[in-house]
Amino acid sequence: MLTLSRRILLTGSILCLSLPAYAQSWPQKPVTIVVPQAAGNSPDVLCRIVAEKLSRALGQQFIVENRPGAANLVGAQTVARAAPDGYTFLFATSAALVTNPYTFKKLPYDPVKDFVPVAMVARSNHVLLVNPEVKAKTLAELIALEKSAPGSLSMAVDGARNISGLIAQTINKQAGTSFVLVPYNTITNAIQDSLTGRTQVTIQSASVAESFIKAGTLRALAIAGNKRVDSLPDVPAIAETLKGADLQGWFMMMAPTGTPAEIVDKLSAEIAQALKSPDVQERAPVLGFDVASGDVVTPAGAKRFFDAELVATGKTIQELGIQPE
Repeated sequence: MLTLSRRILLTGSILCLSLPAYAQSWPQKPVTIVVPQAAGNSPDVLCRIVAEKLSRALGQQFIVENRPGAANLVGAQTVARAAPDGYTFLFATSAALVTNPYTFKKLPYDPVKDFVPVAMVARSNHVLLVNPEVKAKTLAELIALEKSAPGSLSMAVDGARNISGLIAQTINKQAGTSFVLVPYNTITNAIQDSLTGRTQVTIQSASVAESFIKAGTLRALAIAGNKRVDSLPDVPAIAETLKGADLQGWFMMMAPTGTPAEIVDKLSAEIAQALKSPDVQERAPVLGFDVASGDVVTPAGAKRFFDAELVATGKTIQELGIQPE
């Protein structure tokens, strides 16, 4: 007759032995990927492209579920509370993971304790744009123009605490300028005011900016990153003129903590293959993204990147004097 302790030990051994088999047969039903932003925007489209690749590769539907609202809090909280069974994942924004912890006094989730990284998917590119009436053809000229009349130029951003707002504030700090930041609730309104000249400068994602650049209705002065991008090869990187203002947003697939490591590894490997596909390689730059590659697409590499970004973002926000609300 088995003692209680031997039964517990035997049961635990069976469960441990069954995990690889469970992961091998995963997924056995549709998988949900929560996007904490609205349907139809660039991150949502990119996620759907990747989800389609995963559906074909793994033989089950990967369903994209949009849970926008409250600066990504709604979507992130949904996944943090989900069962860690390999059937719910978060297409996380950098805002949800490394900005919100420093800009909110209380979060409904803990980005470190509630999630485990699966794979980096992409980095986003933002463009500094000016109304054509602005007498500046380069970022250096724009900085000089603003310094000649401090506070005379306004900059439209999609909220003071998201990536465009952080870029704008970092430019002011690093360049010693006094651009007046004007936060908007919608990209449409921010763009409209820059087109009409109500604001002279704006920072927008490359996917939003590209059509206005081609039409000549807004002029691109710099890419907010440390290198130029293929979709806008003639636009210099901010880092070519100004150090320390080369902030980028990024997107990472995350799983609820407790998700079996074998499933995390399997999904990571499939994401890596999806990102290498010609379709993703061609479509992502059009959407304003640099596709991730190399170590950051592995769970361990993504974790190292996430940890480093959490520290770096905290330092940036502290230096800018932004207080949590």
